[in-house]
Amino acid sequence: MRKMVLKILGISSFLLVVFICCDDEDKVKEISKDGSIETVLSVEHLNKNMDVVKTSHKIWVKNNLIKTVIHTDTIPSLGLTTEEGENSDGDTKSVTLKKDYEIFITVK
Repeated sequence: MRKMVLKILGISSFLLVVFICCDDEDKVKEISKDGSIETVLSVEHLNKNMDVVKTSHKIWVKNNLIKTVIHTDTIPSLGLTTEEGENSDGDTKSVTLKKDYEIFITVK
């Protein structure tokens, strides 16, 4: 019982921090094109053994798109995972999915 209460308190605390840190004022609604670099990262599953990382940079100067740079890299797939899925009727079923990479960005 004690473990359950601690787990509920921990999850509640985490959700509170997430909601406080992620308000709408931090989200960019429109990119400034006066002088900026717009970057898009994505990971696509190529086949059962390989994934593709795509990084796209758009360079904006004085509201003009000066250059678009696209890099693609093939990386090993992380394999499969099993998760519970729910359909529109509320029925749950165990489904097998490809694992996704987590993306962390450091800006200097």
